[in-house]
Amino acid sequence: MDKKRSLLWLIIIRAAILVSLGISSFIIQSATDTFLPLDTFYLIISSGIVLSLIYTGMYFLAWGIKWQAYLQLVVDLVIITALVYISGGLKGNFYFLYVFPILAAGIILSKRAAFQIAALAALFFGGLVDGLAFNLIPYYRQPTEPVSPAVALNSVILAWGAFFLIAFLVGYFNQSLQEAKKNLDQARRELEIKKQLAMAGEVFAQVAHEIRNPLAAISGSIQVLRKEANLTPEQKSLMDIVVTESQRVSRILEQYLILAAPRKEIMAWISLSKIAEDTLVLLEKSGELNKEHRIEGNFKKVKVKYFGNENQFRQLFWNLTKNALKAMVRGGTLKIDFSIPDRKTLKISFQDNGKGMTEEEKKHIFEPFYSGFSSGDGIGMMVVRKIVNDYGGQIEVDSQPYQGTKVEITLPRRK
Repeated sequence: MDKKRSLLWLIIIRAAILVSLGISSFIIQSATDTFLPLDTFYLIISSGIVLSLIYTGMYFLAWGIKWQAYLQLVVDLVIITALVYISGGLKGNFYFLYVFPILAAGIILSKRAAFQIAALAALFFGGLVDGLAFNLIPYYRQPTEPVSPAVALNSVILAWGAFFLIAFLVGYFNQSLQEAKKNLDQARRELEIKKQLAMAGEVFAQVAHEIRNPLAAISGSIQVLRKEANLTPEQKSLMDIVVTESQRVSRILEQYLILAAPRKEIMAWISLSKIAEDTLVLLEKSGELNKEHRIEGNFKKVKVKYFGNENQFRQLFWNLTKNALKAMVRGGTLKIDFSIPDRKTLKISFQDNGKGMTEEEKKHIFEPFYSGFSSGDGIGMMVVRKIVNDYGGQIEVDSQPYQGTKVEITLPRRK
């Protein structure tokens, strides 16, 4: 439940409590022959109901929901303190009502707000009770046995402890609830993405197999003709374009097949450092990595071996490196690092100082056909995620607009 809806429920519950108190008091007064001086009580209850109507108007005007909540909770403390005062302080029965604003603050606002309201409740209650006990505040109706200062101090200390304990508990449980809700939303999103991947995978597999073989035949035929025929430089250039574009389409189809098929079982010890260097060489030859880009990191010094499928990791390094270069339109620095925090874990990180991403873009980064680039096809990060999932790993993306992006992959190492 969001803060705005929670605030509306607070207004409704408060009005219901006030009306219930007013009706029950009227019934009790009507059922006894003894005169009960409840005029002040009714005045306080009526004021609270009128304020609830005002709060409702402010709510629908959508004026600062956070500050509305703070205002209402502070006024609630004043009303409760007034009820405690006219009922005789510790001799009365209304001091338990202090609990409700503390609970509301923790649920609607935050753990910090719960402690703030608890502190105010402690000041209001402590000031009233001690003021009555030490004769600094006159009793509304003089009790037959006034509360002694020692009992008042003891009660105030206990009340303070209870207020802050309630603030801590409501803050803790509300924070746990929010985290659980966040995890549930993430799990739902993950499940939806997996469903989309499964559906897309079936289509990808069929389309890729239908295109791949004739594409290879076209590319091979062009290469043979280029070698044997007497061609002009312009014709050779056109044939080179056909071969290059065929290879590009072939790489895209390869990604489709990775999405559609389970992990290949051709596993061996591979050098991730060499794969990283080979990827950079290919991107440099294609012109995507140029003199405006700087490549840093320990990937050349740290020779990392990993037990996996070479083609999958070449695809992973290609996609992440290419995305980083695309994000640095005017050049920049890409840092590729390997780290082994323990014997069972390998971390691979790609960090650029490019355009970065917003929180909304990060939410959709792994969804089918979503791309943050105008020339993107929206499957690169899907492929990366699937490869990482196939190896039982995790992928984390940390990015801020205009501050760059860091993609960190954590993989389990073979013993």
